[in-house]
Amino acid sequence: MSTRNKSLFATALAFAFAATAASAADLPVKAPPQPPEAPFFLVNLNSLSYSYAFTANNPGAGKTPKDIVSFTHFDVWAYGTNFFNVDWLKATNGKAPPNGTPAAPCDDTFLNPPPNPNGCSGFTEIYGLFRSTLGWNQIFNTKAFAVGPLTNVEFVVGSDVNTDNTTLGSAKRAIQGGLQFDFATPYKGFVNVSVNAYKEWQNDGFAARGAGNGLNLSGKVDFDTTWAIEALYSQPLAFQPLPLTFKSFVVIHGPKGCGEACDPGPGLKRTNEYLTQQTLFLDVGKLAWGKADQFSVWGAYRWWKNKFGIDPNQPFGSFSNTVESTWLTGATWTF
Repeated sequence: MSTRNKSLFATALAFAFAATAASAADLPVKAPPQPPEAPFFLVNLNSLSYSYAFTANNPGAGKTPKDIVSFTHFDVWAYGTNFFNVDWLKATNGKAPPNGTPAAPCDDTFLNPPPNPNGCSGFTEIYGLFRSTLGWNQIFNTKAFAVGPLTNVEFVVGSDVNTDNTTLGSAKRAIQGGLQFDFATPYKGFVNVSVNAYKEWQNDGFAARGAGNGLNLSGKVDFDTTWAIEALYSQPLAFQPLPLTFKSFVVIHGPKGCGEACDPGPGLKRTNEYLTQQTLFLDVGKLAWGKADQFSVWGAYRWWKNKFGIDPNQPFGSFSNTVESTWLTGATWTF
């Protein structure tokens, strides 16, 4: 092949290669697979529970068993947690106070003294509770707040609301906020302790009707801002063969005043309030069909001193049933 022909051949190869490369560039290229996006909620749990309280009570009324149905939601996301619980509580003892806790109007012994002919059933209450946290380790992208057993420090806010069909019609509204300290315990347990500022409002249906020790036509009860401490301890009992978990919570509220005129007046003197419950869970799902955290049965003991913050020693005399001491049993389905 002559030098000229070799040159023409090389040029042709170059054009052919360029054309081939251009055609290849026009072909669709399969992109490498992308890693799946992380879910927004790292944990997202919901549960339904039924429980039975054997000797619950309402201050100033009486003792009663209660049927309780609960819905609970808990989630964990990149910066914190959210917890929501709503209880439907039904008192089963509708006898007039001080022997039971009936619904209105049977609970108003001032206007309907016993024997009360209305035949009311036990009262019904709906109680909702919300708590939300923001972790300092997550907000500041650091491990500085994980030292020894301390795993995190968190901002915490929350609210409580309720409604019931009693003459009191408590209509509780409460807000709180503060700091939570998280600690690790053996066998993947944990302890969370929060210190909060706490503010509460309620309704006094008795005072609005002129029943009792005074009159408050609006029925509005505005308590003083006070302090609150909440603690939750969860401990899997992994040192023994059964899938058991022990949980305990503590709630303490400081004095919050009467909330309305008192001494003399319809308002009740308030003092420190203490609530604690110890619960032992058996994971039936793990034990019976190999699926953990799906279905459990449990037993608990609740002790509630100065319930609703009511001081048993009032200026007009003693106030009854301010301490609740009851066993509970229940079952929980998680989904």
